[in-house]
Amino acid sequence: MPPTRTAVVTGASSGIGAACARALAAAGFDVVLGARRTERLSTVAADTGGKALALDVTDPASVEAFAAQLPQQVHVLVNNAGGALGLEPLAEFDETQWLAMYQTNVLGLARMTRALYPRLLASGAGHVINIGSIAGFETYAGGAGYTAAKHAVRAISQTMRLEWLGKPLRVTEVNPGLVETEFSLVRFGGDAQRAAGVYAGMRPLHADDVADAVVWAATRAPHVNIDEIVIRPTDQARADKVFRNANS
Repeated sequence: MPPTRTAVVTGASSGIGAACARALAAAGFDVVLGARRTERLSTVAADTGGKALALDVTDPASVEAFAAQLPQQVHVLVNNAGGALGLEPLAEFDETQWLAMYQTNVLGLARMTRALYPRLLASGAGHVINIGSIAGFETYAGGAGYTAAKHAVRAISQTMRLEWLGKPLRVTEVNPGLVETEFSLVRFGGDAQRAAGVYAGMRPLHADDVADAVVWAATRAPHVNIDEIVIRPTDQARADKVFRNANS
């Protein structure tokens, strides 16, 4: 029997994070799930046989407490916690929303990576998988706050590769296009009608599509680094260019 490998997934209570936890468990990993919504997290953990731990990546103390409960060796860290808030033009931007996006998407990712770095290194074959977005290399009107945050994720991922060169650590960035999860519902403050309009008339990706790419990258041979994966639905050519069928 091969030795058990541990995978940690942040933002695992729903959407891409929950799908990654299930897919990694199916691939043979022991999964540790972190998120703020602990009741929903426990449901996902029950599905995967994994361990649910409360985690708020915007709180350094929460990150440290979470890390202290992990095994001494962690093989995979999926930095998934994040999201978008608002779609206002730059001249009307909401500073509170921008700060929240940076706390989750950027600083949260950095905090988790720093806290788990010794455990990833101790595994002898650590792998950090950052869930980015096509917003990390494309822009669109109204998206300055989110695209800036995801551009930062891209910069951090590339810096990790430089700083960790020669160490038994891999870094992968997975950049999805439109994925139908709670992403738009959160972005628009719970406005379900507006959120549904984002995907109207087109076929978006699903969380499982992204999780499939994460598991594929995580299960390559240790000397193989999948640098980045870009995944779009066939109905999307770029962030602001989507085909919509008026009859759907």
